[in-house]
Amino acid sequence: MTSSLFLTALAPNLLAAALVKKIANLEITWMDWFVAFAPVGILLLASLPLLVYWIYPPEVKEGAEVPAWAAKELETMGPLSRREITLGILVVIALLLWIFGGEWMDATTVAIAMVSLMLVLKVIAWSDITANQAAWNTLVWFATLIALADGLTQVGFVKWLAATVAGQLGGLSPAVAVMALLLINFFGHYLFASLTAHVTALIPVLLGVASQIPGVNLKTLALALCLELGLMGILTPYAAGPSPVYYGSGYLPAADYWRLGTIFGLIFLAAFLVLGIPWMLAVG
Repeated sequence: MTSSLFLTALAPNLLAAALVKKIANLEITWMDWFVAFAPVGILLLASLPLLVYWIYPPEVKEGAEVPAWAAKELETMGPLSRREITLGILVVIALLLWIFGGEWMDATTVAIAMVSLMLVLKVIAWSDITANQAAWNTLVWFATLIALADGLTQVGFVKWLAATVAGQLGGLSPAVAVMALLLINFFGHYLFASLTAHVTALIPVLLGVASQIPGVNLKTLALALCLELGLMGILTPYAAGPSPVYYGSGYLPAADYWRLGTIFGLIFLAAFLVLGIPWMLAVG
């Protein structure tokens, strides 16, 4: 839920927003994203514990030892350090700038500024940054993928492919076409082991297809395609980065993981289509 609720909560969200801007020339701000998903996202977030308890009830329902253990561990950790307090302040500043400062400062600039302040204020060391291989890997791959997507758009490949696919949707009403594209985007993730790969492969094509269909609200569709990314992370044991970690923990048998992924995926998608899309159209 949180991965779809906030633009900055999932790395592929930022990639998708960048591709939307490159291909469709549409700007999606942090607030646009949050407002569009907030009603359905908050509702699902609030009801999710009850849904999980009802659909897949736990074998152990009580554990008085857990609160006592947690309290002991917190006591062992001691009070917040100066570095932790400073980090908390910088995180709050970053969130405020992402939410309210979009007109004056790009989200990427905010992130770079906060990391720079973390270095200056000695919250982290430069060695911590250089040692973060996953972050550097993400940075290089995202930059490359955005450049490649922009190149495919400039040479006309996305437009050609979109026109070809759009021909198969000819005669459909805009509403039906949008529904078909959203379903393709969501269930197409069964074929991908990475949300980043999914974004790079499908989002440009689906946006291109939508641009060829008269009457489609392109910004609403583009935002809806992006908002589905967090939701589809529930589908399979390989659907998102944390999924293999959860699956590998051994708490859920393989059959249960796949079955529950489908059940919750359908619940999330139904709520998004029934509540989220009408809300997005209503608020423009």
